[in-house]
Amino acid sequence: MSITDLSKLSIDRSQKAFSGGKRNRKRWWIGVAVAVGVIVAFVIFRGGNRATTVELGTVASAFPSQAITALNATGRVSASRKAAVSTKATGKLEYLGVQEGSVVKAGQVLARIENKDVVATQDQAQANVRAAKANMEQGLAELRDAEANLRRTEDLAKKNFISGAQLDTAIARHDRALAGVAAQKGQIGVAEANLRATNVGVEQTIIRAPFDGVILTKNANVGDIITPFSSAADSKGAVVNIADMTTLEVEADVSENSLSKIIVDMPVEIQLDAFPDLRLLGRVSRIVPTVDRAKATVLVKIEFVEKDNRVLPDMSAKVAFLQRALTAEERKSVTAIQPAAIVKRDGKDVVFVVDEKNVAKMVPVTPTDKIGDLVRVSGVKPGDRVALKPDERLKDGGEVSVSKK
Repeated sequence: MSITDLSKLSIDRSQKAFSGGKRNRKRWWIGVAVAVGVIVAFVIFRGGNRATTVELGTVASAFPSQAITALNATGRVSASRKAAVSTKATGKLEYLGVQEGSVVKAGQVLARIENKDVVATQDQAQANVRAAKANMEQGLAELRDAEANLRRTEDLAKKNFISGAQLDTAIARHDRALAGVAAQKGQIGVAEANLRATNVGVEQTIIRAPFDGVILTKNANVGDIITPFSSAADSKGAVVNIADMTTLEVEADVSENSLSKIIVDMPVEIQLDAFPDLRLLGRVSRIVPTVDRAKATVLVKIEFVEKDNRVLPDMSAKVAFLQRALTAEERKSVTAIQPAAIVKRDGKDVVFVVDEKNVAKMVPVTPTDKIGDLVRVSGVKPGDRVALKPDERLKDGGEVSVSKK
């Protein structure tokens, strides 16, 4: 570029150039204002839709009996009439006619051990009885003959047709016949006693049900050696365990500090762990007059007033000792929630039900009476999740964040 061209590089200070700069600065400030407004709106929007942190509870299915429960305890089901069935004899088990769950009647043959030797002894004893009775018949025949001979001899002696020695001989024969009959009666008694002893021996090899019941466990199999007290190695004692299922009861441990709340014939509601929805009525049958010092408890036995075929020995049970008998209406379940879930909105009682997406829905409810630590309500159903102690920020349709407490 030439020196003469440098004159063109001067600054334009005219009104036109100055007014153009002012417009650019104004546009810049407008842009900044718009950006700030957008940021503020975004912050407000985010703040208004931030999730509310809440604790959750669950709508429960409760029973009115909780309101009149004097004491709760745990226990287990037991049969008051049960037995471990065995035998006094020793031998190899050759027959077993039952299995677990078999229903048996009193006197029914359950099992049998080998008994050929005692059966043979029994047969011999029966033969001895028959022989003794046959000897008795022979002795009686001789006695009848001796009696007839004595009568004839006495008649002849009165007429002096025979000597006195002949009469004495006839009398002696008669006496011997009488003594022989007496001895034979004694032999029959001995033979019959021996037979009864062998019958007992045979019966001891047969295992019978002592009462009507159900077989709980089978402890031996065919071929096992059975001994009365299972004292020998690899031997079995009890062949089966049997229980009378009509005598099932609940044995509950009650703290001695709470024993004053329990009386005999007190109504009880029984809940089995195996069937949570099953609640059976019972009553206090008896209080065992012994304290378990290790646990400081007293054993209370509860009789089933209502029976159910599903109840089995050794089932775990929860028992509620009631202040009074339940009415039919009080035995039905009701819907209940924790009081902390109920709040006021526009003067109405409501709860916030939280769905699986953690969105809260405001639901009107009608609370009534208390059931233990819960409140009976209508408007929700058991299993619903509800917010506990929701604050004023939580609205219908609002998102919640579940507390980890």
